[in-house]
Amino acid sequence: EGQLAESGGGLVQTGGSLRLACAASGFTSDDYAIGWFRQAPGKEREGVSCLIIKDESTFYQYALADRFTISSDNAKCTVALQMRSLKTEDTAVDTCAQAPCAKRTVEAGCPSRLFTTWGQGTQVTVSS
Repeated sequence: EGQLAESGGGLVQTGGSLRLACAASGFTSDDYAIGWFRQAPGKEREGVSCLIIKDESTFYQYALADRFTISSDNAKCTVALQMRSLKTEDTAVDTCAQAPCAKRTVEAGCPSRLFTTWGQGTQVTVSS
């Protein structure tokens, strides 16, 4: 059983940027998907971005907006989410998660139900 730890959240002004990091530890598989999700108070959790990692290949599946860019450093077991031109509507708790089967996850469209390991979340607050 592995663990995920997010970092990089904080308070920024409208138009600013943040880089969130998801550090993985204790995983032995080289076949998995990493997703970023966010949830604002009183709202449903939504996917922000998703990628799959299999052996030496990384595939970027989607991003909620082109202001968000997901990247990976496989040697360091880290997945980052670069957030630019932030808006107040981006205020949420952002959480990274891992799904155990890359093929199943990407074919299903990276739904949250397939992600079985979750980080603790990091708060992103955008002020006007």
